[in-house]
Amino acid sequence: MTRLALEDIKVLDLGTMVTAPFAAMMLAQLGADVTKVEHPQGGDPFRKTTGGSYSPNFIAYNQNKKSIALDLATQSGRAQLLKMVAESDVLIENYRPGVLNKLGLKPEMLLEANPRLIHCSITGFGDDGPYSQRPAYDTVGIALSGLLHLYLDRENPQVLGPTVSDNVTGMFACSGILAALHARANTGQPQRVEVNMLECAIALIPDAFAYLTRGLGAHDPLSRAASSQCFAWTCSDGKAISVHLSVQEKFWNALVAAMNIGGTVGADERFQTRKLRIANYTALTTLLSEVVRSRPRAHWAETFAAADIPFAPVHTIPEVLTDPQVRHLGTFETVRHPMEGEVTGIRSPIRINGERSSVQAPPTFRQNEQAAPLPSDAVRISKED
Repeated sequence: MTRLALEDIKVLDLGTMVTAPFAAMMLAQLGADVTKVEHPQGGDPFRKTTGGSYSPNFIAYNQNKKSIALDLATQSGRAQLLKMVAESDVLIENYRPGVLNKLGLKPEMLLEANPRLIHCSITGFGDDGPYSQRPAYDTVGIALSGLLHLYLDRENPQVLGPTVSDNVTGMFACSGILAALHARANTGQPQRVEVNMLECAIALIPDAFAYLTRGLGAHDPLSRAASSQCFAWTCSDGKAISVHLSVQEKFWNALVAAMNIGGTVGADERFQTRKLRIANYTALTTLLSEVVRSRPRAHWAETFAAADIPFAPVHTIPEVLTDPQVRHLGTFETVRHPMEGEVTGIRSPIRINGERSSVQAPPTFRQNEQAAPLPSDAVRISKED
């Protein structure tokens, strides 16, 4: 295997839960040597979400890291951390503003330990302002940014799906760190990277704000789907399938032909142009749904594939693992942890010159103040290439 892009970079991950650990994990997937710093009493709270100290939540965001237990409220813990800072390139944390100062780890102390340090600070709302000291988790970020509004049913309000503002904040943090590494290489100067969940979630939906500020109205939960002509339907066997026609007229024409609805839906005056199909999206969805419900998903998958229509089955999570394309790409990899058994991780989706890192088991937490590297017997046991 060739050398990975960040193999000469050392990272300290002081984060908990999602945002900072995800950013650090992405750097680890690109080859960085990442050490996760956890409190001796229990470590990252994500360890215990399902009981024990090795939950799926923790595994998901901490692959390819080493672990060390440090109590930063003690003089010895701070001294050990500063020694590690001196030998590191990047420090990532997601404390509320001012917490590092209260711990006795002010920015000037970190820079004194390492004048070339890249310090990435992740917060909920930024370092100052009326909300800066509030606690923030994913739902707070998606709600305040307007993102939750775009998929919330006001008649039956229920938060759905995976973490979004958490994950995208970690991605933006990783992007900022990579830019900071480039800037430091050019200038030799330390860099401070700051991202917050509110702005990262807003940045994820730029089209909604572009429509509003151009005077084309405020988006609602159906706006983007109608504009992009996206549909999801339940087939006769109870399985779901989706299509995304986008702006190309050819895909609409192909769909009409493939579904054999040229004399009905295709001839309906409400759907003769893309603009009309957007305006009458709800009615169109209902009519197409009735057609799709007449046959099983396998029929429609074969039909849409033959007609070159952008489609996909709506996979359950177990179905993703067995999908032929996913298996071909080698997306998932299983390793054996000496104490926790088999652990499956997601490989980095980034390939550089055809190479990407392998998955290693997340670190085993040790109740001490010495670096605890991954056990040498954490061996890969399967990989689809």
